[in-house]
Amino acid sequence: MLADRQPAPPFIPGSTGSGPAEKVRPDVEKGTDAMVSVETSRPDDVGRAAGNGPDEEYERGLGPRQVQMIAIGGAIGVGLFMGAGANIAKAGPSIILMYALAGCVVFLIMRALGELLLYRPVTGSFAEYAREFLGPFFGFATGWTYWLLWVVTGMAELTAAAIYIHFWFPAIPQWISALAFLVVLFGVNLISVKIFGEVEFWFSMIKVTAIIGMIVIGLGVLTLGFSEVGDSASTANLYAHDGFFPNGIGSSLMTLQGVMFAYLAVELVGVTAGESENPEKTLPKAINTLPWRIIFFYVGALTVILAVVKWTEFSEGESPFVKAFSEMGIPLAAGIVNFVVLTAALSSCNSGMYSTGRMLRDLASNSQAPKVFERLNSRKSPAIGITASAALMGIGVVLNYLVPEKAFGYVTSVATAAGIWTWMMILCSHIRYRVALKAGRLPRSPFPAPGGAVASTGALLFLLLVTGLIAYDSEARISLYVGAVWAVFLLGGWFKVRDSGGGAAPQRQKDAAPESASVPE
Repeated sequence: MLADRQPAPPFIPGSTGSGPAEKVRPDVEKGTDAMVSVETSRPDDVGRAAGNGPDEEYERGLGPRQVQMIAIGGAIGVGLFMGAGANIAKAGPSIILMYALAGCVVFLIMRALGELLLYRPVTGSFAEYAREFLGPFFGFATGWTYWLLWVVTGMAELTAAAIYIHFWFPAIPQWISALAFLVVLFGVNLISVKIFGEVEFWFSMIKVTAIIGMIVIGLGVLTLGFSEVGDSASTANLYAHDGFFPNGIGSSLMTLQGVMFAYLAVELVGVTAGESENPEKTLPKAINTLPWRIIFFYVGALTVILAVVKWTEFSEGESPFVKAFSEMGIPLAAGIVNFVVLTAALSSCNSGMYSTGRMLRDLASNSQAPKVFERLNSRKSPAIGITASAALMGIGVVLNYLVPEKAFGYVTSVATAAGIWTWMMILCSHIRYRVALKAGRLPRSPFPAPGGAVASTGALLFLLLVTGLIAYDSEARISLYVGAVWAVFLLGGWFKVRDSGGGAAPQRQKDAAPESASVPE
């Protein structure tokens, strides 16, 4: 049975959620960062975590253990296990620096998102914040773009998973494997958020275990000299073969687009805010451990791999993990990595179904999508939104047989442009939040981002640089073309939504809007 959402209580300026109004007092001197204290008449355990709007009807079934692993899993995807090979071939050992640099920017993005999440934890996440701080159109565009990102990614990952399973079962038709995976993941997402969280926990655990195993074995080869590459394994491999930048700094910078793509989905933890048991504790912890995850899983793993195997041995289309395991004489290396990549693909598709249903519900609650997507089933899941998204993912499996492989790759390239757009909207929303905070119009988040608006502006400029690199690269440029076509569809959809009443500015945007133009510090 589907339960219609009850109308949310009207927002009272100064409140962080529904319920009694909070009294907001700006404790700020002119020219300094705004510090706002919040006095509330309601219990602390209800306050900020209650969020605002439809999120209060979700089941808060994601515990700290699951949120942590969702955050880790979001930072480790197929891009690391498979895509790093092409980047190594282009940049050599300097790819380590590129992953570290991109990781620092991703951390700034996540801290900006974290500040917004703790200011007001909602499952609509960055789409809701874009709507509040940038306007209804940006909320509309961000919500639908993020939805498209995961639908398209789900199409690609289902096809990829069907290919990976053929490693062991080549006789099974690919469409049957893809359909089986789709049905299982669809069921997981319909049952409850707890089941989704548990499945995602174990998917992430497999990826983490594989990387830890790679690092431990690699360090053993470097220190003890066992295996076939024991004699040649050395940290000197990081600079001895034409230097740290063997193809020049320019070639290294051109890999940033692929490196950033590997980090896509790290923002998924923000979508869990409305369903986390204790977002004020679990989200900061998950976000603050991001630098260590990046250092260990990306920088650490790639450093060990490139020290054990010379960078010249890697080629595009080959997993660096398969290559390293094989060179170290690990039996069944290809099978091990194939299993890990299979779980990474299924994890991505599982996350896609989860996030698309929530995004559609947020859009529907703001009259920017059909109202039917606003309903929850008896298990507190947005079943109709998940069903619609899963159906479109299934169409992608069919399309894979009707169009050439290259054409299908063009469709999936939209994920890059969509991901960068989402990150940009997070940063722009954070900058506008800081402006409103400085003026004393909004309460201070208990999880302020280091560097404030300045750091977010720097991260935004970095994303613009990556966009420029994509435009410069003839092979990657297709993602911008697809993005331009999608923008035309968005504009057409927006005019229709606006004419039907879905373009009104929410009360929160009016409260956040500056009385006059301001420049964030």
